[in-house]
Amino acid sequence: MRNIAAFFDIDGTLYRDSLMVEHFKKLIKYDIIDQKAWYDNARDAFMNWDKRQGNYDDYLDDVCNLYVESLIGLDKNYIDFTSDQVIKLKSDRVYKYTRSRIKWHLENNHIVIFISGSPDFLVGKMAEKYNVTDFIGSNYVFENGTFNGTVIPMWDSKSKNTAIDDFVKKYNIDLSISYAYGDTNGDINMLRRVGNPIAINPTKELLNHIAKDPVISNAAKIVVERKDIVYSLSPNVDILSI
Repeated sequence: MRNIAAFFDIDGTLYRDSLMVEHFKKLIKYDIIDQKAWYDNARDAFMNWDKRQGNYDDYLDDVCNLYVESLIGLDKNYIDFTSDQVIKLKSDRVYKYTRSRIKWHLENNHIVIFISGSPDFLVGKMAEKYNVTDFIGSNYVFENGTFNGTVIPMWDSKSKNTAIDDFVKKYNIDLSISYAYGDTNGDINMLRRVGNPIAINPTKELLNHIAKDPVISNAAKIVVERKDIVYSLSPNVDILSI
């Protein structure tokens, strides 16, 4: 008998923001990296998004590039310390729906796997926190105890697709009865490959993709969690243009 699995993205799907951004803030707070780089390169993008005058993905791109540059040559001990602080202080800041689904899958002896574009050293700590079966994140390469600037990404749909192939072989998974949870278009292949795809607070791009895809639109469940309510929508829900 093959196993049932549940694949979870983290940022925006489980965690309410970005683990990478939270870690970046901690590195600045503890004066491990210079906050001047933030003000010079990412602050304007953040303010535009915060005022809903800019795109959050643009802000994340700016922060990601700055984050990787700032970590080059940094001792792993500093990274581990600040990562521990992120998990200690922020790891409970998650969506109730997603947290309940992780609990349900574990109670039913399903294979629960985190697949995330966040750094693997943060994803691993979240996996331990939520007692999941396995995980994979973007691989930040260290040499002699310091980050060398190389990142093997796990934020695009192609990388996540390859990771799923590996997990299917490792755990003898039947994708036709398995589950996947995601929020952006980088999760589309993960959602398409399972029998039970769930889009949580999806981006406009992902929602449009699902609605136009005959394979996934018939199977997908759209879940939105706002304030103190969780509700489901049809994949063909009207999207207002503003």
